[in-house]
Amino acid sequence: MALSEKVFVLGVDGMDPRMTKKYLNAGKMPNLAKFIEMGACREDLVMLGGVPTITPPMWTTLATGANPSTHGITCFWGQDPEKLDTLVYNMDSARCKAEQMWNVTALAGKKTLVWHWPGGAWPPSLEHENLDVVDGVQPAAMCVGSANVDGERLCRASVDTQEVKYTSFFSADTGAGCVINDLGGEHHHEEAEEGFNLAGNLDSKTLVNIELCVEEGEAAGENAEFDTVDSPLVAAHDWSIAVSDGAKEFTLLTSNGLVRRIGLVEKNENGKYDKISIYKNKKSETPICVLTKENNFVIDVIDEVVADDCKVTANRIYSLVELDDAGTNLCLWMSYAIDTENTDMFWPKSLHKQVIQIAGQIPAISLNGANGKQAKYVESFSLNCWEHYCDWQAKALFGLVHENQYEVVFSHLHNVDSMGHGFWGLAMTGNEGVTAEQARSYIEKTYVDTDNYIGTLMPLLEEGWSVIVTSDHGLLVRNEEYPAFGDPFGVNAKIMHELGYTALKKDSKGKLKHEIDWAHTTAVASRGNHIYINLKGRNPEGIVEPEEKYALEEKIITDLYNCRTDGGQRLVSVVMRNKEAALLGMDGPECGDLIYWLSEGPNRVHGDSLSTYYGLFDSSVSPIFIAAGAGIKKGLKTERVIRSIDVTPTVAALLGVRMPAQCEGAPVYQILEV
Repeated sequence: MALSEKVFVLGVDGMDPRMTKKYLNAGKMPNLAKFIEMGACREDLVMLGGVPTITPPMWTTLATGANPSTHGITCFWGQDPEKLDTLVYNMDSARCKAEQMWNVTALAGKKTLVWHWPGGAWPPSLEHENLDVVDGVQPAAMCVGSANVDGERLCRASVDTQEVKYTSFFSADTGAGCVINDLGGEHHHEEAEEGFNLAGNLDSKTLVNIELCVEEGEAAGENAEFDTVDSPLVAAHDWSIAVSDGAKEFTLLTSNGLVRRIGLVEKNENGKYDKISIYKNKKSETPICVLTKENNFVIDVIDEVVADDCKVTANRIYSLVELDDAGTNLCLWMSYAIDTENTDMFWPKSLHKQVIQIAGQIPAISLNGANGKQAKYVESFSLNCWEHYCDWQAKALFGLVHENQYEVVFSHLHNVDSMGHGFWGLAMTGNEGVTAEQARSYIEKTYVDTDNYIGTLMPLLEEGWSVIVTSDHGLLVRNEEYPAFGDPFGVNAKIMHELGYTALKKDSKGKLKHEIDWAHTTAVASRGNHIYINLKGRNPEGIVEPEEKYALEEKIITDLYNCRTDGGQRLVSVVMRNKEAALLGMDGPECGDLIYWLSEGPNRVHGDSLSTYYGLFDSSVSPIFIAAGAGIKKGLKTERVIRSIDVTPTVAALLGVRMPAQCEGAPVYQILEV
């Protein structure tokens, strides 16, 4: 029997129940406070998360009700079954071995929307008239991995600069971070057929990254820098349009430095420079964009960029960061550019046009480049981008629900996780551009935006919807630097080499190379929590006899427990054999021979953690669960332990449909009006 006709899963990546409680108690999240009064949750808002506490596995668990060992998505990247140094792109539904809840609802006759869900969602694994899917190939933001045709950059101009200079910051392709580019195949703007290979239409993407230090893994993504353009600021000349007295000009470069745009800087009536107009060229009659000190953040700037030798119409955001009154120095930022006609990640493709008609052009966000981690940049564009993105997504979802008469929605928002990765690392000590207090205030602002986002969608409760607010994990503030171990974006070679298990080749000067010497390697730590034995008969270059495997595992376990961080703390908290890790849903062929988790304290913000870990400033790794609306008891605080695997069966119980075939959780009966 159905308790509700319509269910909306409102997922917020990285939303932490402890942080949420802190801001609720401070009166910073009034919409969520009202939502809690109308519904049910635990007093601490905690959902006992699964492991590993990282995006693709946990969103897949939320979609299937199955543990990673069952659905097969066991880290940010997957593992090549033979090559122990090679990782495989993991946010492809073809790699998911469990049935997703949205397939069940579509087959049950429920019109269903899956929105930017980074775990087992794209491409749709079921071709059905009741199932619509948008993106899901990366978590950062809508279409950033498929329609991004030009990078974000800082543009600076000064009277002291002599020539135009474009600086592109190339970092090692470590696969780190939450943006994976070049997904979705060729971009095409002609009318495409409404069909695709349901077994998976993503290009094969693999990664080999032998890590010898922290900076070669997750930190590479956090420390990547924006490209920059430096230009002379000179008197305006040779314009076809009339320019004001004292006007100045400078050059911007787009399209990875290949295309020039011209900026015109003008005074106000008081003789102070306060306006920048961006033109395609000096013959253009109208500007592409106008920025002033009062209106310094402009969205939906449509321009033409060159990508793959083709001209593409793209949308981006501009922000004026600095402009001195005397007109001697300025700084502005332009976001990455989104191809306005790219429909690669929309099923059906008609949803692309509909979304834009409802909410406007798909917006960009800032990817928090290392050189952008200064207060003047964060407060000029990073925070504004996410505030705009939240407003845009809420408007898009609300509009789609009503125009298309959806009855089930699975949605994902990445603001908390994105800003958390950018600034939780600065929350204790700060850096040269952001104080620790400012970093914490940016996280608070992100939670306030999330509260506004939830508030925009709360009218659905009055329309008979059941709404579940949840997340994949929280993010914590660590109290010491994490070690070069437990990184999800490569082979954690440093410590395993020091312990004598992973042999590395050396160059002519005796320096370690980023290359494994397989003839002398007995084990490798690949991905965030996995250690693989280099086993004869299983691995092409295996050297460990099968009968020696158990004893070798025992030795590795002992050595890891004896390892200490630079601060003297035990490196790992738990190490299990594959069969033992069944207790935590991390056994089977998609997992390592050994599974481990770093100790609480030196662990990362998430990913290498047990989901019960705490951090500084009321932070934690736990995900959140709150439900309200049709079929949900009002004002209830349950003592029930709610697990990530319980979300899907709770959705099924509310709608009165069957559980997905591989579901391992149970409905949270205690909160249901049965």
